[in-house]
Amino acid sequence: MRRALVAGATATLVFTGAGGAAAAPAHPAAAAAPAATAHTAPSPYGTHSPYAQLRPLAALSAERLATGDLVAAAKWGTGSPIDDPAREQMVLDSAAEQARQWGADPEATVRIFRDQIEANKVVQRGLFRKWQADPSQAPAERPDLGKVREKINRLNGELVRAVAASPRARSAPYCGPVLTGAAVLVRQERHLDALHTVALARALRSVCGAG
Repeated sequence: MRRALVAGATATLVFTGAGGAAAAPAHPAAAAAPAATAHTAPSPYGTHSPYAQLRPLAALSAERLATGDLVAAAKWGTGSPIDDPAREQMVLDSAAEQARQWGADPEATVRIFRDQIEANKVVQRGLFRKWQADPSQAPAERPDLGKVREKINRLNGELVRAVAASPRARSAPYCGPVLTGAAVLVRQERHLDALHTVALARALRSVCGAG
């Protein structure tokens, strides 16, 4: 998956019909949950197409990776470690609980979220190395980590719903190529650099075949 994404990101890939998110499954909690409006543009392939089901996972993963920059900036110079086992376990436990509420497989959801966490740390470590090598590029301001985590929690909820909406596409044999195509387009749209491109591949490692 990583090789395919990195190679595709540097090639001239044309993938028509770049839009669309799968509708979340009906659930009593839907009225209380924030709508993922940024990822619900209509798709020419229909809301139940493989691309429409898998693209939100790539788009939300890239958006979640962007929070890694903020977390790194919040921790830089404070001595706070990048690894935070207590916080990571809270994220995994919450993802599993939300998966049960939305009818997704909790184990598959936790596997996907472990990759999301590791990908976020790839970004943080890469930025720390960059700032250590050239302190002039280090952030001048420190974001409020609590507010950053509020954004991460919101994205986590959207990701769980995207997982719950895509079991058939994620378990299908075509998942890898379709997910890679979606990820390459997301990479192009968000103008991801090499660090975030590699991290996006890491974030999506367990999506296909997760059930």
